Amino acid sequence: MERDRVPVFQNAPAVSVEAARAMPVGQLRMSVCETCSFIANDAFEPALVNYGADYQNDQSCSPAFDAHIDSLIEGLLKGGVVGKRILEVGCGTGSFLKRLCRAGNNSGVGYDPAYAGGETSALTGSVRCFQEYYRGQSEGQDAEIVISRHVIEHVPNPLQFLKTAVGGIGPRRIFIETPAVEWILRRNVVQDVFYEHCSYFSEQSLRFVAQSAGLRVERLAVVFGGQYLWMEAEAGQVLPQRGAGPDGSTIAADARSYGRTCTERLTHLRDEVREMQASGEVGLWGAGAKGVTLANLLDPERKLINCLIDVNPAKQGRFVPGTGHPIVAPREIARLQIRHAVIMNPNYAAEITSEARRIVAGIHLHVCDEL
Repeated sequence: MERDRVPVFQNAPAVSVEAARAMPVGQLRMSVCETCSFIANDAFEPALVNYGADYQNDQSCSPAFDAHIDSLIEGLLKGGVVGKRILEVGCGTGSFLKRLCRAGNNSGVGYDPAYAGGETSALTGSVRCFQEYYRGQSEGQDAEIVISRHVIEHVPNPLQFLKTAVGGIGPRRIFIETPAVEWILRRNVVQDVFYEHCSYFSEQSLRFVAQSAGLRVERLAVVFGGQYLWMEAEAGQVLPQRGAGPDGSTIAADARSYGRTCTERLTHLRDEVREMQASGEVGLWGAGAKGVTLANLLDPERKLINCLIDVNPAKQGRFVPGTGHPIVAPREIARLQIRHAVIMNPNYAAEITSEARRIVAGIHLHVCDEL
C-alpha cells in the first residue's frame, strides 16, 4: 500500500488553518516480511520527525481509556511491580508512571521529547521526567522494571530500541504496549496506518524481535478490545535468535488483502459521508491519529466534514494537520448544528453516545468501522 503527501504528525494540532496546511508531509510505502510478519514504512524519513512539547496524545480524558490504564496498573502490581525502580521510555505526560509509582510505592524516571515541562519531580521526589529521548542515560541504568507504551511503533529500528531499553545494570523486566496489526488488517481499518507509525507488529513479529534482543517473553496478550498487544518479558534469559524466524505468511496475506481493498473502502466511506451531509453537518468524533488520518483521506479540501470533535482541552480550538479542519469541544456540536457524528474508535462508542445525546438528543451517531 502506498500513500503520498500524508501529514508527518497526526497528534500535533496546529494553531491556525494556514499552519495546519503547511505542516510537513511524507510518503507511505508499506512492506511486509513474509518470514516474521513485521510491517514497516519503507519510505519513512526519521529526519522529518521531531517530537516536541506541541505533540499531544493524552487520552486520559476518556473514561474507557482510563479504565484500560487502571487494568494495566492492577496487572503490574499483581505481577510484583511493588517497591521497584522503574524506567519508562516514552513517558508522555508522566501520568502513567506517577500513578504506578503511587499505587505500588515505586520510584521512577521517565524520558520523552514530548514531555511538556523539562525535568520535574513528583511524589516528594520519587518520580522524575526528562524532556529528551532515552539513550541509556545513567538515571535509568539501575531500573529493575522498564515500561514502554506506544513507542516502539514510532521507531524505525525496533531491535536496537529494545537493546537500548534493556541494556541497564543487572536483570530487568520489560513491559511493552503497541498496536496489534492483526486488528488493523483484518478489520480493514484504513485510518490506522499513518506516518508516525513506521513499524507495525503482529504477535508473531513482536515476540520475534523481543527474542532477537535477548528477551524471554513471559506473556503476550491482546488488550483494549483487541487493538493493542501487551508483552511482558525478562532480559538476559535467552540467546538472540539466529537463522530463519517464524512463518509470517498469514499476516503477509492479510496485508496484501488490506492493500488491495483500501481504495474500495475509502470510496465507500466517502459515499457514506456524502449521504450523511445531504441531511446535515457531519463531524468526526476523535481528533487523534485515526480521525486526523481519515479527515486527510476523505476530505482534504474540507468540503464534506465540518469539524473534528475531541474531549481533550489541549486540542480544542486548534486545527487538523494537513486539512485544517477545526477541532472543537463536544459542547460545540449544538452550535455547529452537527447532525451526524462518525465515531473513530469503537472502544469509545458508549461514552461518546452518552455525551453526544446529552448535548443534541437527535444526533445520528455512526461507528466508522461499522459503516
